[in-house]
Amino acid sequence: MQDILTYFLHALAPSNLLVILTGTVVGIIVGALPGFTATMGIAILIPLTYTWNASTALIFLGAIYCGSMYGGSISAILINTPGTAAAAATAMDGYAMTRHGRPHEALTEAAVASFWGGQASTIALLFFAPVMAKWAFNFGAQEKFLMAAFGLTIIASLSTKSILKGLMMGCVGLLLACVGMDPVMGRARFTFGTTYLMGGLTMIPAVIGLFSVSQVFSTLRDALKPANPEDIARYKSSRVHLKDFVRYPLTYLRSSIIGIIVGIIPGTGGDVSSYVSYNMGKLFSKERDQFGDGSREGVACCEAANNAVTGGTLIPTLTLGIPGNATTAILLSGLTIHGLAPGYSLFTSGKNITYPFIMALFLANLAFVIIGLLGAKYFARVTLTPQSILSACVLNLSLIGCYGVRGNIRDVYAMLAFGLVGYLLKLYKFNIVPIVLGMILGDIAEEALQQGLILYNGSVPAMFATFFQRPICVVLMLLMVVSVCAPFVMEARKGKQSKSC
Repeated sequence: MQDILTYFLHALAPSNLLVILTGTVVGIIVGALPGFTATMGIAILIPLTYTWNASTALIFLGAIYCGSMYGGSISAILINTPGTAAAAATAMDGYAMTRHGRPHEALTEAAVASFWGGQASTIALLFFAPVMAKWAFNFGAQEKFLMAAFGLTIIASLSTKSILKGLMMGCVGLLLACVGMDPVMGRARFTFGTTYLMGGLTMIPAVIGLFSVSQVFSTLRDALKPANPEDIARYKSSRVHLKDFVRYPLTYLRSSIIGIIVGIIPGTGGDVSSYVSYNMGKLFSKERDQFGDGSREGVACCEAANNAVTGGTLIPTLTLGIPGNATTAILLSGLTIHGLAPGYSLFTSGKNITYPFIMALFLANLAFVIIGLLGAKYFARVTLTPQSILSACVLNLSLIGCYGVRGNIRDVYAMLAFGLVGYLLKLYKFNIVPIVLGMILGDIAEEALQQGLILYNGSVPAMFATFFQRPICVVLMLLMVVSVCAPFVMEARKGKQSKSC
């Protein structure tokens, strides 16, 4: 404990505090801009750290990571444009709250939930990293397949207004995930002879198109609207109360645990944890009817989970050298650049670098919650901008962000195509979220399924029989049953209550 205090004081050095604040602000900006992911931000800024000492460099990169995970929620809430794929789930209730005139409330909850999720994952990284990293080895092909399948069952709860339409959109997402090269056999599928589709449909054009560009198309007919004086007065008088920090303690804890567990599993990430946490939150919430229509608790579920992923992904990265996602893969390269090797040595001979880095994550989470709470009323004023001007700005940012990821103009064409499809689907009351969920989980499920079949010489019965022999698989199957049945049970209860009234 005395050593931990020493390392914490090291992180509190003025130079490190400046680095943490700078990295957090940069991360928030990177996360809030459509298409400018944490991976891109860290990759671009790593060269700046070449001449820095290893501790300062890691602190800077870690602060960017933490800030960007929170920053994605700002644009998702205000303009229905997730800055990161992980913030797509936040847009479901966050943007609904903005439409109901509650953007400041949504931004406040996003900052607080992100803070608790980030702190919980940092505690897990600090005290349980080696143990939890070894536990992650228990996740084989079977567990990954069932984890993805469990995520797909969430489609039913996301589409309670029309489960059939939701399932249809989920199937569309799964089909889109099949485009490109077979993840195991290396064969091209549904590419129609084009080299662009051989790499598959990437998430950035799909997410920006379905959420952002479709929203722009929906508002093309809106005239310039003046700022509402009542809205201006409300933003000026808005305050953060002590209750806002502990409004949903059980939700913060449950979502953080989900985010940490999902983050530890390589190949998953904040987007998966957000949807899983959202579904679990809806099952246990007393206000489940408000989910999808402006639930503050829904925002808390998503933000606590996707920010808890930060510490979770760092656990296998630092202890085993296995990146939890693309961002930690870039961070891993930053380690090697500064002559550090992941493994047990990082927590022994390299502890003078590793532990100040972990302590800095605590401070980075504190920095973004302060920035988020102080800036919420000013961020919320974006909604006072005339819709036509705001839509033009959103479209420009979307074009720049989408093109900037890979410098490929065909990504822009794909984004516009997704935007048009999303607009048409919204006209006919289809939920576009299951499409994104299907695309995210389709690749994970297919790759895990094929790996499992290879292990058992292509025998489907032999592989599926192992599901009942592995404890984690049994737990996941039980969760799947609950997830599938819960929407129907809730609908039945609503029917009985309406009849009794």
